[in-house]
Amino acid sequence: MQTRFNYMLLLFGSIILGSSCASHVKCGDPTAKTKYHGKRYNAALHERDSLCSVTKSQASQLTSLNAEYSELVAKYGKLNQTTGNLSNALNDKNATLSEKEAQLRNLQSILRRQDSILNALNNSVKNALLGFNPDELSVEMKNGKVYVSMSDKLLFKSGDATVETKGKEALKKLGEVLNKNQDIDISIEGHTDNVPIKTAIYKDNWDLSTARANNVVRLLSGEYGMDAHRLTASGRGEFYPVADNTTTEGKAKNRRTEIVLSPKLDELMKMITSK
Repeated sequence: MQTRFNYMLLLFGSIILGSSCASHVKCGDPTAKTKYHGKRYNAALHERDSLCSVTKSQASQLTSLNAEYSELVAKYGKLNQTTGNLSNALNDKNATLSEKEAQLRNLQSILRRQDSILNALNNSVKNALLGFNPDELSVEMKNGKVYVSMSDKLLFKSGDATVETKGKEALKKLGEVLNKNQDIDISIEGHTDNVPIKTAIYKDNWDLSTARANNVVRLLSGEYGMDAHRLTASGRGEFYPVADNTTTEGKAKNRRTEIVLSPKLDELMKMITSK
């Protein structure tokens, strides 16, 4: 009886071992195909291997996509920084442009005001000197200045630098206008023709033209109350003619004293030197 029981137990164990699943096979193990485990097991194994292959492929793609994503994030960061820098630079440029436009408007305003002053001055000087002949003096506006040109026959005797009575009258009228216009600088320039001169007092035309300009300045400041700080005297001799020195008429035009009236440029110079 015992012998029969042992035989049955051995037979049952053999059946169990023969029908049990094969030991675990790793995904993609090439030796798995050489082993027989049953159709259903092999089918499941094949399906699993297929899934493993797809998973590995997708994992590789995911790794590649993650790398591309990281690269794009880095590029975006750099681009965003560049955009921010460009935006800041643009804001700075716009601020500078606005500042320059404001300066330009101020400059235009100053120039318009100076033009207005100059036109008013030109008219005032012409009206004040209406009583004198055209061959004695002329008034014109050019290059942003008013030029009052007085002939030597109005102001001086030939070869002399002392201002004559009629010349003093003209300078007095001019001084009255200029004393009412304090925003004007005044330059007095003496001019001669090209005929050489040499006397005990004046060694050449340059010397004579300088003496004439100095005497006009002294008259305007000393007798007609003009601020000496506004006055400048210079002798030009024969070197700045306005007419042909080969004719009598040309020589007469060149023998002159020019009083050049210029609007003060203090505001304009402050704008220029402050940059």
